[in-house]
Amino acid sequence: MPERPRGRGPLIAVLATLAVLLAGGSVAWYLLGRDDTSPAAGPALPGTDAVPEDTEDASTAATPTAAAPESSADPRFAKVGQCVRNDGPAGGKPKLLIAPCAPKTYEVLRRFDGQTSGEKDAEAKCAKVEGYTNWYFFDSQLDTLDFVLCLKLR
Repeated sequence: MPERPRGRGPLIAVLATLAVLLAGGSVAWYLLGRDDTSPAAGPALPGTDAVPEDTEDASTAATPTAAAPESSADPRFAKVGQCVRNDGPAGGKPKLLIAPCAPKTYEVLRRFDGQTSGEKDAEAKCAKVEGYTNWYFFDSQLDTLDFVLCLKLR
């Protein structure tokens, strides 16, 4: 019996399957590799765009050599009486870190845990706190993780 010529159908099906798998894997790699640990926060300074930066601390800070687990310097763990500094870019989204109290740091005067709706809510909560100069909020999809910090510039 003569051999029947094969078509390219099976080869095309295998290549199409591989292309779909590679595209899906790339999307999964991108989504899983994103850094979602930064808080979705409003400005730390109502009425201004930037938090003063302490350039002396920035030039002497050591660069970590390995990725560390969630640090206790994360503002989610800030307590009343502790201080935080803004390591975010001037005019950009604030990135607070717990730091030793010093000039140009912010002392936590009051902490409100629980649901927050954003800037207006943070400002309203901190308006009741005597001596506050700035506020910071974290608003996540899980309301039990939300918080507002009422801060005083030192």
